[in-house]
Amino acid sequence: MGDPEDFMASYWCRRPGVFDPDGGQLSPFTLADADQALSGGLLRGPYVEMTNAQKPLTSDAYTASRKVHNSTFTGFADAAKIHALLKEGATLLLRCIDQWHQPTAAMLEALSAELGRPIEAFYFVTPAGHQGLPLHRDDADVLVVQVAGSKSWRVHEGPGDAGWAPGPVGDGPEPAEVLRTTLRKDQVLYIPRGFAHQAIGDGGLSVHLSLTIREAGTVELHRALQRMLFTGLTLPPRPLGDEALLDVAGRLLDRARGQLATLAPKDLVDHARNPDTTRNPAHEPTLAAMARAWEEAESASSRTNEPAGVSS
Repeated sequence: MGDPEDFMASYWCRRPGVFDPDGGQLSPFTLADADQALSGGLLRGPYVEMTNAQKPLTSDAYTASRKVHNSTFTGFADAAKIHALLKEGATLLLRCIDQWHQPTAAMLEALSAELGRPIEAFYFVTPAGHQGLPLHRDDADVLVVQVAGSKSWRVHEGPGDAGWAPGPVGDGPEPAEVLRTTLRKDQVLYIPRGFAHQAIGDGGLSVHLSLTIREAGTVELHRALQRMLFTGLTLPPRPLGDEALLDVAGRLLDRARGQLATLAPKDLVDHARNPDTTRNPAHEPTLAAMARAWEEAESASSRTNEPAGVSS
């Protein structure tokens, strides 16, 4: 995004922009990775979806069932069906690839630490001349990284008040357009939270990675307040009788008064932005690492148990 301070001061939450970063390939998830995921046999809905702005698609149009240990399971990505739908103009969407692709998880972990917000990664593959989603708003700031081909974007103004909702823009006057651009390979488009937008595949097979930077809302603030006030407080779930119920109510109020006395608005916002409710696969132990640790422990144990005077 160039100079971070200039980006935060000039664009962040204010206006969209197109950037030409140095350093070549930005996306850790390539078309080869997408092919491997589709052909590997384990990719399943809702991680895979096919969309079409003009015609809704049901999951059986692009998935298949599998028989595993005498039981039938549905929803597995069917590469042949997906390729056929792409030729007909549908868009392939791979959801939350940060949850199942370690290099993407590592990149998002670093970016999330820098921005102080949770981030998810979505991967879109759209044929030229077609549109996967209608004009819509996202409940997130979005960094669009063009991976292959090109895509034409139209970004419209943001919400007029705090009562807006994410999703397709309804009937009525179309929001004013604030940016029209064609994004080419390795370029980045920034779309502020809530700014309506739509895209059409332009040159060749258009592929982009969307990094959705989540922001807290009133619901998240409410949930965060509950966690901060009452985490660690053990109470009986169903008090019996008025006296017991009044006792629990008093304990809740005492805890709330004590916690609220030192709680600042920024503390609540920070907690709402970073609830730490998900596990990051970048930090999960690998089987190879576990095997090495096991071997090292066994080797150390055997050396400890060697008879005195015996050398290996």
